[in-house]
Amino acid sequence: MESSVAEQQTVQTTAVADGLPPELRAKMALALDVDDLVQANRLARQLSPWFGVAKVGLELYTAAGPDCVGALLDGGFKVFLDIKLHDIPTTVGKAAKVAGALGVSYLTMHAQGGTAMLRAGVDSFLEGARNADLDEPTALAITVLTSDANAPGHVVPARLRLAVEAGCGGIVCAATDLKDIGEMAPRTKRVVAGIRAEGGDKHDQPKAVTPKAALDAGADLLVIGRAVTLADDPVKAATELFSDLQPPR
Repeated sequence: MESSVAEQQTVQTTAVADGLPPELRAKMALALDVDDLVQANRLARQLSPWFGVAKVGLELYTAAGPDCVGALLDGGFKVFLDIKLHDIPTTVGKAAKVAGALGVSYLTMHAQGGTAMLRAGVDSFLEGARNADLDEPTALAITVLTSDANAPGHVVPARLRLAVEAGCGGIVCAATDLKDIGEMAPRTKRVVAGIRAEGGDKHDQPKAVTPKAALDAGADLLVIGRAVTLADDPVKAATELFSDLQPPR
């Protein structure tokens, strides 16, 4: 038993030593795409040396609701609520206001919903946070889903313009769009999903890139999930994924 405890402590110490510095942890969002809050908290704690943001998607939010937001905030994470709001402006606004009051830092909406819908979401999201005396959050517009490799080239620029006009603070895009978005809207936070290790399984992310490649291309926030959460050893997977970003030991 003593040996087992010692081994666990060694693993934890190694994980912390292999983690990222704070300025890089703040740029890494762990996608907790599970349907159980206990499992989500376990993964978040285990991988906290590398991730400062926890992303809650439709699966976890449907399973656990607002409780998952509170639990992750209590764990020291910023929360990225990725529920991709897309409805009439009034409905989106009401939902966004609740998210802001919960303490969510990032909230996604489909740019396809148009300027009026995005504006309702942005304004209400900020209002919810302000009413709760919380820091100003960032509304993120989804341009094209990263699983869609066949979207026409004009779609991303058009939806970026909608997002900027509506006051969205950030955009979710593929790594291949980073340069163009940076030139068109340099003040807009750029969020990239589909991050994988070099040569790793891309799953349903045809435009997957490595963390270093995405950051070098101008990404401000990286969303990383299955590359680590589905690994037999998530800590080892994270260590390898971020190996070229970690400081020398």
